[in-house]
Amino acid sequence: MYYVYILTSQKDPEKIYIGLTTDLNNRLEEHNSFQSSYSKRCAPWQLNTYMAFTSKPAAVKFETYLKSGSGFAFLKKRLLG
Repeated sequence: MYYVYILTSQKDPEKIYIGLTTDLNNRLEEHNSFQSSYSKRCAPWQLNTYMAFTSKPAAVKFETYLKSGSGFAFLKKRLLG
């Protein structure tokens, strides 16, 4: 399975991280142990939402959409409420 996930910073709840992985638990550990260079400045992170896909292309497409302007607006309104 491929997971598109959304993390919220516990340090600054306005900071959101969108990612893609095949191992959700391990990836969250990496974010919170400062192994991810981009996200380490806002750690610790909390898993907010994730979506599972059987197809990698579909997961990549959805991750790309969430990172776009309209996708981010959808995320804020519908997934983070």
